[in-house]
Amino acid sequence: MVLEHPGEPLVERDLPDPEPGPGDVLIAVRACGVCRTDLHIVDGELTQPKLPLVPGHEIVGEVVATGADVTGFTPGQRVGVPWLGHTCGHCFYCTHARENLCDTPGFTGYTIDGGYAELACADAHYVFPLEGGLSDAEAAPLLCAGLIGHRALRMAGDARRLGIYGFGAAAHIVAQVARYEGREVFAFTRSGDTVGQDFARRLGAVWAGDSDASPPEELDAALLFAPVGALVPAGLRAVRKGGIVVCAGIHMSDIPSFPYDILWGERTVVSVANLTRRDGDEFLALAPRVPVQTEIHTYPLADANIALDDLRSGRMTGAGVLLP
Repeated sequence: MVLEHPGEPLVERDLPDPEPGPGDVLIAVRACGVCRTDLHIVDGELTQPKLPLVPGHEIVGEVVATGADVTGFTPGQRVGVPWLGHTCGHCFYCTHARENLCDTPGFTGYTIDGGYAELACADAHYVFPLEGGLSDAEAAPLLCAGLIGHRALRMAGDARRLGIYGFGAAAHIVAQVARYEGREVFAFTRSGDTVGQDFARRLGAVWAGDSDASPPEELDAALLFAPVGALVPAGLRAVRKGGIVVCAGIHMSDIPSFPYDILWGERTVVSVANLTRRDGDEFLALAPRVPVQTEIHTYPLADANIALDDLRSGRMTGAGVLLP
């Protein structure tokens, strides 16, 4: 399924089979998650995609072949491919253990063709071996929703009372990890979303309400997964002095002006940018211990536009997954 013109639906195309170059792994895609970042790309809110583009960056599949200089992967092995698909290895950030901020990165399903397809090629350095436990479809959301949620949660430090704004794919995973770590989860959804609020309570949230509501207790940290800039001042009002607001999306609408007094008291606003391979190693080792269980809604690959529209309209709880 190919994006030819941002703002227009994806189109089904027969493309030549990709061939792995030096350092690449060729993967038969078994499942690919549908991420809100895909929606930002398709809708034209992220403005520099490769065109035409095969979207998709929550890939689970099997190794078909490897290019020259690739070791550690064998045909038939189950693997996962995340959003960060390539880094230069020599800029300031790459050489200071911050490859997520690389000056010249490549991104799966954005600047590199992704997983809305039967086959995909990926840089072997950014391919993760996947253990069993979850099915291919259940594992797919771990590759972005899980990884970004994990990085956002780590930025919240030892926060015990945790507010989660936007209870979608990432939130429903990070809530399970937070509860496993003994934290209290307060869930915020779009106004009147009783289905989403019930979903959050089912996953152990001690409170769930509308995004403009005040929680019953001051929060230690707020994680913002909804791409709504107005949630930044809402989060600041909800956290205690010294609290942190973590903006976990790659795209967000403009943040409105807000009074200094809700930032004062050494409150912090910070963004999450991409991920590192260390994030992947840590989270993929942690997820089976929790154990993380993903709630998924599967679609045939040809129904990618339906899946994206369900996500766009808020009809989806948990995560959507495409099956070639």
